[in-house]
Amino acid sequence: MSSEDLKRQAALKAIELVEPGMRLGLGTGSTARHFVELLGDRVKAGLDVLCVPTSNATRIQAESLAIPLTTLEETPELDLTVDGADEIDEDLRLIKGGGGALLREKIVAMASDRMVVIADASKQVATLGAFPLPVEVVRFGFRSTEAWIESCIEEAGARGSMALRLAAGGEPFITDNGNYIIDLKLGRINEAELLDELLRSVPGVVETGLFLGICDLAYIATPDGVRTLQVDRSVD
Repeated sequence: MSSEDLKRQAALKAIELVEPGMRLGLGTGSTARHFVELLGDRVKAGLDVLCVPTSNATRIQAESLAIPLTTLEETPELDLTVDGADEIDEDLRLIKGGGGALLREKIVAMASDRMVVIADASKQVATLGAFPLPVEVVRFGFRSTEAWIESCIEEAGARGSMALRLAAGGEPFITDNGNYIIDLKLGRINEAELLDELLRSVPGVVETGLFLGICDLAYIATPDGVRTLQVDRSVD
């Protein structure tokens, strides 16, 4: 079974959670695309939903499938967001932002009653950090911001390097929000909560790709079936 087959299996599990009348957040990335495609099939068959895309790419895909769209300005509270992840651990802590949509993904997830992650087994890790951690930063003074980020990495007890993300043509990658992304290549993040707190305290940092305490449920597709990971956050 190919990785795309596994991604679709995870998406098929998540689509079962969708009920008529729901307000949905639509994630970004290769796995989320499968969910949006499946949702489009159900909308064509008569399903009534209203959705907020997390990126221009997802918006374009949803529009092509005639999925009804709204914005958080018009619909500030959502029932469910379904999205992928670049890494996920057993506690449902995530690294996201490989596609550059981490800020909108986090805003939409936080506006939702539930966030569900769909992924293939290659995304599940014992410790976060093998995938570079994206940090979205404003363009003004970003070299100074980089210096502060380096201090944060050291204070959190992590080691590694950082690099400004580049687009295919070699120029700096620009997010849908007009910002840069700095990717932190740390290898291992032992103190994710501390690192996230320190990074978000830097004035030039807009948001980090650490999604902590946000995901409630994950469907992890393996060749032997789809595993379910769940955390009870009702006491949080």
